[in-house]
Amino acid sequence: MLRVSGAPVAPPLLRLTAGKCVVGSAADCDLVVTDRTVSRRHVELEVVPEGVAVRDLGSRNGTFYLGQRVQSMVLGAGGRVLVGQNATLSIDADSDALHAVPAYEGDEYRGLLGVSRQMRQLFGMLLRLEGSLVNVLVEGESGVGKERVARALHEGSKVALGPFVAVNCGAIARDVVASELFGHKRGAFTGAVEPRRGAFEAASGGTLFLDEIGELPLEVQPMLLRALESGEIRAVGEDTPRFVKVRVIAATNRDLEDGVRQGSFREDLFYRLAVVRLRVPPVRERRDDVDVLAQRFAASEGLGELPKQVRDALRARELPGNVRELRNLVQAYGALGVLPAERGGGRDVRQVALRHSVDLSRPFLEQRDELLEEFTRTYLEALLAHTGGNQTAAAQIAGLDRTYLGRLLGKLRR
Repeated sequence: MLRVSGAPVAPPLLRLTAGKCVVGSAADCDLVVTDRTVSRRHVELEVVPEGVAVRDLGSRNGTFYLGQRVQSMVLGAGGRVLVGQNATLSIDADSDALHAVPAYEGDEYRGLLGVSRQMRQLFGMLLRLEGSLVNVLVEGESGVGKERVARALHEGSKVALGPFVAVNCGAIARDVVASELFGHKRGAFTGAVEPRRGAFEAASGGTLFLDEIGELPLEVQPMLLRALESGEIRAVGEDTPRFVKVRVIAATNRDLEDGVRQGSFREDLFYRLAVVRLRVPPVRERRDDVDVLAQRFAASEGLGELPKQVRDALRARELPGNVRELRNLVQAYGALGVLPAERGGGRDVRQVALRHSVDLSRPFLEQRDELLEEFTRTYLEALLAHTGGNQTAAAQIAGLDRTYLGRLLGKLRR
């Protein structure tokens, strides 16, 4: 879909399917831009296998991409070029056509499970995207399964045999985000005792999943934009750029468009990431899925068929934590034999578990120390898994001094 902003245009929107399209100020152009800096026949566009070929037709004021004048290039969906001095030509995915695809007929798609109309519609869109390398923004509340959707997109793409690398942008300390994404050379900053490749290099030839993309610091966003636009990355402390081929899928539980309006997220980066937007609905909008999801989790725990009263109780839950909370509830039921009370409705799962662990035949201090050690071990293991082993980020999340965290880890490894 072709759009122009910054100058009057007719028609306001043009679907580019096959053949060539000419943009200019002449009345016989396919897209007529009324602007004194736009030549009569300014630029030609054509759909090619790699995206959209853009060719300047000898215009007086030029065609510009990322501030550089260009004669010809191939742009992917989400790309933008400046035509003349005022008109920005946007090349976007035909999202209306994507959302109009028929619903998927099955209940499962590449490990994703759902019988509701909303999930089958999502599965249909994922099927329509198979074979594509277009950038996708997956939107949805915490716990709905955005990473599972990203993995399904990867498995259905042309780079399915390549790596799938996941990075949680919200779990990385602000001062090491660039290093995590693009790598660093030895001595680039305090603590960089060895060179390190970043997530982009690790994902080369495959898919990079950027979770919680709305948490990405503003100063790192231009670096990400350049990587998306040209495949060019530059490790921290290095002058020589490297080039990678990576399909990027981002996810957020925030309103990125609101971030654009508030100035915390770059507009050009938003459009480059959100070529296609997929919304994963919360569980409260797809109650029909609760039974099948709960039974899937029960089977993975070796529990067999869940009793009807348990299934009914799960369907009646608010489940603000969505699929993740549902899985945790089934696991708690498997461990305790009862469902923990809803928050605010009495004892929660931690209180129930503690009551079952109390042994009145043993001394208080002995049991307290064991429980504290077990909690510390479980917490740190989950924390490091969350940060991918990055102890600096782990210390920041935990609110601990980095050295003290190291001592705790040392004790647990003895």
